[in-house]
Amino acid sequence: MKAAVLQEMGRSRPYIESKPLIIEDVTLEPPGPGELLLRIKATGLCHSDLSVINGDRPRPVPIVIGHEAAGEVIECGYGVSDLVPGDQVVLAFVASCGGCVPCMEGRPGLCEPGAKANATGTLLSGAKRLSRSKEALFHHQGVSGFAEYAVVSRRSAVKVDKALPAHEAALFGCAVMTGVGAVVNTAKVPAGCNVAIVGLGGVGLCALLAAKVVGAANIIAIDTNSSKLTVAAALGATHTVLVGADTVAEVRDLTGGGVDFSFEMASSVPALKLAYDVTRRGGTTVTASLPHPTQQLSISPTQLVAEERTLKGSYIGSCVPARDIPRYISLYQQGKLPINKLLSETVGLEELNEAFDRLADGKSIRQVMVL
Repeated sequence: MKAAVLQEMGRSRPYIESKPLIIEDVTLEPPGPGELLLRIKATGLCHSDLSVINGDRPRPVPIVIGHEAAGEVIECGYGVSDLVPGDQVVLAFVASCGGCVPCMEGRPGLCEPGAKANATGTLLSGAKRLSRSKEALFHHQGVSGFAEYAVVSRRSAVKVDKALPAHEAALFGCAVMTGVGAVVNTAKVPAGCNVAIVGLGGVGLCALLAAKVVGAANIIAIDTNSSKLTVAAALGATHTVLVGADTVAEVRDLTGGGVDFSFEMASSVPALKLAYDVTRRGGTTVTASLPHPTQQLSISPTQLVAEERTLKGSYIGSCVPARDIPRYISLYQQGKLPINKLLSETVGLEELNEAFDRLADGKSIRQVMVL
């Protein structure tokens, strides 16, 4: 099959010239016990993929990347009896074992074996099913969606409505789970609150849509890119703020002292500090982004304590994928969560390098590779 192989991280831009992703013929083994063979139908381009390409999120290489995917079941491995060929599935980028402490607590995104498998570039079983000229290739987040086919753990897959177009279904595997889940699950934003979203990529705009669904009174969209502020306003932001020297004062003036909940989705420590600074006394700041692991945030412990502030991380939107993906799809099908408005364009497998240039330049919201 054809797949996009990342041979090394950190190549210079523009990617259309340095070509970090090489489309190659690779070998895919059949599914093992508890695994599925899928025909990939669509895979979204996410900032987390870009972070692997540029080296901000180190992963073992060579690797077939792509983690926000939807596909059709072609074959079920031994022991898989609840799916059949022809089913459409969305893939969660952490396979949950079901038996570790986080899984038993209802926090499958924190699955310990799943996290280990992702860090080492294997499937949940520890196996690698990808190779190139007999050289093993690593899996990305148990998905490796920038390819014609994939073998994944059954515990990565959530069955969804076949009528849902694959290029829309794919978005529920990361952008929607992460953005909507941060608002609904991690922060549990109640109706009538003031909310700020810092960083208006696909995940940030999903958080904005969720804030609107839960009934936030004011939704303040904040970004360095004025074109993204225009998109945010069209999606329901009540105020838009272009980042500048007076951003914190402007947000505090708009809200009488700061927002109840702020969400940082820009993969930037300065953005996280901004999100923290626009949060009121007693408020909550949530971050779902992943800057380079060496970067550090400095805050005042006195302010944290004396103002009873909360700073929380949110991974996969604190979601239970098998529960939440169908819920969010239902909201979309009812017209309450219009994630289709986030789609910038569709691209082919051979166009990925150029598409990641657009993502890095902030010229797209959500691009989706379709096959």
